[in-house]
This record gives sequence, structure tokens and C-alpha cells, in this order.
Amino acid sequence: MTTPTSTPFANPAQTWNDRFSKDSYVFGTEPNQWLRRHASIWKPGSRILCVADGEGRNSIWLAKQGHRVEAFDISDVGVAKARRLANDCRVDVHFTVIGCDEFVWQAEHYDGVAAIFVQFADPALRERLFRNMVSSIKPGGSLLLLGYTPKQLEYGTGGPSLLSHLYTPEMLREAFVGMDIQSLEAHETELNEGEGHKGRSAVIGLVATRSVSAR
Repeated sequence: MTTPTSTPFANPAQTWNDRFSKDSYVFGTEPNQWLRRHASIWKPGSRILCVADGEGRNSIWLAKQGHRVEAFDISDVGVAKARRLANDCRVDVHFTVIGCDEFVWQAEHYDGVAAIFVQFADPALRERLFRNMVSSIKPGGSLLLLGYTPKQLEYGTGGPSLLSHLYTPEMLREAFVGMDIQSLEAHETELNEGEGHKGRSAVIGLVATRSVSAR
């Protein structure tokens, strides 16, 4: 998910409920292509958490690959659409309606965490979220993260309009300093993810593994 306005909003659940209230899927029903390209880092049957997965496109695709998937989002409207889509696709995903701070983060519980366009988070929330994501990954498990870089402000084809919500390589290296970073790639690409992410975009992707000595 990405922030639909240029200023922080007082009621994020209502904001996202309003955005997801239309019949169509705001970000489409196909998985993010960067996630699709790198998901082979997880063995089939891995326990994976999808953070703020909105209408479910990424979590449902991962379930189709044979993973055991959990996903959460603050929007009950978005999660209801995700459940319908999962039912249509005949896959099981454990969905929860909850915010990032309220989610029960279990230590060393997941083989992987997917965080695709979670840039609704301001710097303080982002610090807590990133810390919780890392602690929830088992030693040897991996994080896949994708977001927009500051150059995205020139394109305006999706994502937040707040510079403080965007990612740079230096910021991600610092945030995940304790992990083994396999890939950190800032690049430009054409996104075609529903009406929410459409057109030339400046993104950065991270693949990082938690050290087996991280206990």
C-alpha cells in the first residue's frame, strides 16, 4: 500500500477503506513483479508474512506457490476483498484486519517477510515496523522489500508525496545493518498495477537474510 495523499491522515483505516471501496482492485490482482522475480529465495512451504497487503494480490500469489501465508492490513474493506479473491483462487491465506503497531509480532516465527510498498509509514512508524519485521524472521529467513525512491516525486505515478516516506540505499542499509543484504537495487521501471501504480516509476528493492547467528 502507498499513501494516497500528500499529508499524513488522521484516520488511516477510513482513508484506506474509502480507497478500497470501489469494485475494482486498486493495485490489480497480479503480484508485484519484483516480488515475483525474487520470491524463489523461499523454499515451497515456507511460512511467509505479507505486511499491509491491502486487497491481497501478493499474499494470494505466494499461497499459489505453495507457501503458508499470513497477511494483515488496517482496512477491513481491503481485507474483505482479499478474502473473496483468495476464495476465487482457491487458496488459503490467514488474513487479519489490524495495524502495524497492533499486530502481534512473534519472534523468529516466519521464514520470510514481504513488505511491498508499505510507505504509508512515517519515519517513526517505519523504524518500529522494520525492527518488528526483522525480529519476526527466523535466523536464515529472508526479507523482500520494495519501495519508491525520492526520484519518484518527479514521476507522480504512485506512492506518497512526502520525501520522508521514501527510501534511499543508505537509509535501507542503515535500517537493516544487522542482516546479510544479497541485493539492494535502485532502478526505474514501468509499473502496471491497477490504477494505483501505473507508469514510469523509481523504485528500490531489497533482499536480505537474517544471520543464523542473530539469536
